[in-house]
Amino acid sequence: MVNALPQSTTTTVDLPRFGSCTYGEADIFVFPWGLPGFEELRNFIVIQLETQDRILWMQSLDDLSIALPLGDPWLFFPDYDPKMPGFARLSLDLQNAEDFILLAVMVGTPGGPTFMNLMAPIVVNLKSRIGRQVPLETTRYTVAMDIPVPAAVAEAQAKALAAQAEPISE
Repeated sequence: MVNALPQSTTTTVDLPRFGSCTYGEADIFVFPWGLPGFEELRNFIVIQLETQDRILWMQSLDDLSIALPLGDPWLFFPDYDPKMPGFARLSLDLQNAEDFILLAVMVGTPGGPTFMNLMAPIVVNLKSRIGRQVPLETTRYTVAMDIPVPAAVAEAQAKALAAQAEPISE
């Protein structure tokens, strides 16, 4: 008789923003300290949409209406140099750089710029799957750093605005 490995339990939920989503226990990230403004939310999964290759969504499993967009700060701010406070290294048991990931919460405004919180990044220990939002000590970064728009995108946006402003000829 062959001993089969136990299959991990999966759960399927209907998410207001993303539709049906199936995840396993190994996909859950736990935030024991909650997040500022969402202290009661502790369990999250990360969702990557095919149409948004630079954004990850941290979806709450405790309140399905909450999903936070996250991004790799170095994609937008190549000189980003966060100084991790000691309490974060200890509380998350961060020993090696490859053991954790650091992401920043993104906030968009309708028709306006998108901002990134570089002052308090989300740090997750990839081995233990424990995370927390970590306020950096002595930093020049803010909670609303304006994400630079690539020149090609800015030019296309300017052309679109100019086209909207032109009067229609009869």
